[in-house]
Amino acid sequence: MGQGRIIKALSGFYYVENKDGVFQCRGRGNFRKRKITPLVGDWVEFEAANKTDGYVLEVYERKNELVRPPICNVDQAILVFSTEEPSFSSLLLDRFLVHVEANDIVPIICLSKIDLLEKEKGEEIQSFEKEYRQLNYEVVSTSIYVDETIEALRPYLVNKVSVFAGQSGVGKSSLLNALKPELNIETAPISKSLGRGKHTTRHVELIPFDGGGYVADTPGFSSLDFEGIEVEDLTFCFPEMRDRMSECKFRGCTHVNEPKCAVKESVASGEIPNYRYEHYIDFINEIKSQKRRY
Repeated sequence: MGQGRIIKALSGFYYVENKDGVFQCRGRGNFRKRKITPLVGDWVEFEAANKTDGYVLEVYERKNELVRPPICNVDQAILVFSTEEPSFSSLLLDRFLVHVEANDIVPIICLSKIDLLEKEKGEEIQSFEKEYRQLNYEVVSTSIYVDETIEALRPYLVNKVSVFAGQSGVGKSSLLNALKPELNIETAPISKSLGRGKHTTRHVELIPFDGGGYVADTPGFSSLDFEGIEVEDLTFCFPEMRDRMSECKFRGCTHVNEPKCAVKESVASGEIPNYRYEHYIDFINEIKSQKRRY
């Protein structure tokens, strides 16, 4: 019997790493009966006669789990958002932030392709950058052509399991290649007709990095639903609202129609960016719409 972490899942095999190396394993049939699917990031118990013929016997309890990408036990999410090609979207960023906040994963915002910015758009991006920092989010601006920006990102990866996530075409794989050139991960240009990238990453894999960290390159995707998130839970996924909810008159305030709401007062005074509140309302309406459909 051995213990280790799944670092790759591909074609029905799980690649389990421990101090003795990496073991290629299959899952026991009882996982299907128990409706458990081993995921990259899982700590497991396994047995193996050799490095290519093993079986995963037990999956240990997870601290968190993502569905898209399928990975678990993540410490932080590096949310990569390009400033251009494709254009920056605060709505999509807030959607990603809610998704990782709901799973108790620390988000780090990584703005990529800053070398493509023109002056006017650059000022707009700097404004967003300042506002997200004021919300206590870590923000790192990067370009694969500027070594200093890549080095500024590197310390965040030390001793952490990090998932790189974001819309297709924002440069996740290019950033990983810049951080660790020997990876040579396949990249592709964005589609001019669709305005988004092609999916170049086809499986999830934990890649070891200097400093004891692991990074997951994941398949790109362009949308997220709010399955599993209730309306009353959404406020906890917005730190600026979470910090003010105790000041609202009514316990369990949803910050929509209730009077004497500290969140709405902060929006009116400019302490909370108006677009953040608008996104919050959009997400509430979407959650309610999903509930009605089901």
